[in-house]
Amino acid sequence: MAISMTALAADLGAETDEVERMLESMSEQDWNLPTPAEGWLIRDQISHLAYFDDMTVLSLTDPERFIEEARTAASPDLADRMVRRQREIAVDDLHAWFRRARNELLDRAAAGNPADRVPWYGPPMSLASSITARIMETWAHGQDIADALGVSRDPSGRLRHVAHIGIGARAYSFQVRGMDVPSDPIRVELEAPDGSGWTWGPADAADQVVGDALEFCLVVTQRRHLADTGLTIVGETAATWMTIAQAFAGPAGPGRPDPSARDTAPGSAGLDTSAP
Repeated sequence: MAISMTALAADLGAETDEVERMLESMSEQDWNLPTPAEGWLIRDQISHLAYFDDMTVLSLTDPERFIEEARTAASPDLADRMVRRQREIAVDDLHAWFRRARNELLDRAAAGNPADRVPWYGPPMSLASSITARIMETWAHGQDIADALGVSRDPSGRLRHVAHIGIGARAYSFQVRGMDVPSDPIRVELEAPDGSGWTWGPADAADQVVGDALEFCLVVTQRRHLADTGLTIVGETAATWMTIAQAFAGPAGPGRPDPSARDTAPGSAGLDTSAP
């Protein structure tokens, strides 16, 4: 099936609208609420999205400059350094930056060729993959904002993008931890928000992950601990993967703490730890 950049851009725009609805309901003080990502405020989630939207546009429009800037800035703590640098921006200016950066990205994405190769912090990727990654990032950081505000979001069919990236990043989840990548295939069967089924991998695979698409996406973006979900895991390879799964690039994320440890630790009623 041909990939439509117009459709991908529309899905990214819809995820953006979900974030905007939360931002528009917030007071200025709410922007400084802590989120489940340790050390990150709501404002940091937005500056993170805006910064990497700008960098995505740069990778599309001036690949050589992007490569140089990425090489200069590259370090395991890049994301943390970038949000600390933006802490002094006024809320109105920060919101305007996010809107400007996201709108420019949406315009360029919709007009692009899905097969075009663009540089990124790891290997180059197709434009379609780059925009799918922005959908995943927007959804995941939007979840941090929703958790900080104590609100729920209705799951949508756009979760398929998040799940697809999480599954595609299975080998990376092992590699970033210095672990050998298992050769065993894994079957993933998820129930979509509309009740339909999404599947990946051979039907006869011994290792399986079965369950709700939203819960799967929360786990692979490290927004929920596996033990906080009802996912069914069959096989040692699948079990290991789901304890380390991460759909995002960068260093190995710490994930959320095990609920048994969280419930007994002093002060554990507060926010969990999550990879930015």
